[in-house]
Amino acid sequence: MDDAAAVWTGRQEGRGIPAQVLAKAAANPWHHEVSRFAAPSEPVDTPSRSAALELLGESGTVLDVGCGGGAASFALAGPAIHLTGVDQQQDMLDAFAGEARARGVPHRTVLGRWPEAAASAGTADVVVCHHVLHNVVDLVPFVRALTSAARRGVVVEMMAQHPMAWLDPLWLRFHDLQRPPSATTDDAVAVLREIGINAAVQRWERADGPGRSDAAEVTRRLCLPPEAEPEVAGALDGLERSRLAATLRWSVA
Repeated sequence: MDDAAAVWTGRQEGRGIPAQVLAKAAANPWHHEVSRFAAPSEPVDTPSRSAALELLGESGTVLDVGCGGGAASFALAGPAIHLTGVDQQQDMLDAFAGEARARGVPHRTVLGRWPEAAASAGTADVVVCHHVLHNVVDLVPFVRALTSAARRGVVVEMMAQHPMAWLDPLWLRFHDLQRPPSATTDDAVAVLREIGINAAVQRWERADGPGRSDAAEVTRRLCLPPEAEPEVAGALDGLERSRLAATLRWSVA
């Protein structure tokens, strides 16, 4: 493994949940609530949307990796004449498909993890992947599969650091667990460069922030029992989530 890829992998592995903590979890701390990933009724103009629209031109197809409810791909509807959503949660794909039907957008869904699901997903003119990289340990095959699936280019959106890094003080408080430094946008760009991808990078601040987790969700993510929720709610006071994001775009020859 090359240096940048090894740094990324090491930092991602270090942010896993120790087995002894995970064994006590009352609910799956990795499960994402569908309602938090719903596509807005009107697209939000962001650097990521602009980059994808530029790659699409007048029309094209879109593959949305880690699609959730489809916020990234439905923002491209119009020029995007067909959407393929890939996600590891069936409830996310159900929401994606329901929204596509409601909007009259041709679509299909693929259940599975990337890059294992790449063969089933096929190719598209533009591949988008929003807020998934921080869930990836082995970044090189993940990114190579994104590139192989794109006929024109790839647009990745990510936060400047791990989106759950803001909870690090609570891991220390409730589990006496010192979290290591998060992988960052710079780390991702270094991995891309190491495998010959020179991505254009635009750093920006989300106007609405990434959303604030409620105490119940944080309690679950911290692998704590439901009765800990009042204490978690009090501990959330004063903790702020970063709104710094980045758009990484590269073209495919």
